[in-house]
Amino acid sequence: MAGRHSKRRLMSEINVVPYIDVMLVLLIIFMVTAPLLSQGVKVSLPRARASAKPLDLKADETPVILTVNASGQYFLNIGAHPDQPLDVGHVFALVKAVLTLKPGTHVLVRGDKDARYDAVLRGMTLLQAAGAPSVGLETNPNNPPQVEVTGRH
Repeated sequence: MAGRHSKRRLMSEINVVPYIDVMLVLLIIFMVTAPLLSQGVKVSLPRARASAKPLDLKADETPVILTVNASGQYFLNIGAHPDQPLDVGHVFALVKAVLTLKPGTHVLVRGDKDARYDAVLRGMTLLQAAGAPSVGLETNPNNPPQVEVTGRH
């Protein structure tokens, strides 16, 4: 009878080993998927001497980036296949859907330096028609071209 009336002592320690295991698994998953998320279409960005204006991105915000390659094809970093070219209708529909769901999303254009000016301009116009209040241009700030300005008076 003496055994029945003995009080059990409560354990006041937290076992953190399962939490550490979960965190290590999540860390490995993020380390494997992070390089896959940054893949995209290879373009040769034009160089610019102007200073870049940094975007005010929140931690969970991804800007919409329209890429125009040298052939004038359009690519978006959103959707199932960001490395496949899209026609104008798909670009319009996807950007409009994103801007409807998240109105404050930043919109950028990455135009290849060998892309025709009208293809890049058409892409910017398309983004504004889809509801983008402003469209930024992405350039390569490394090694800006040397520009020589001569004037006649």
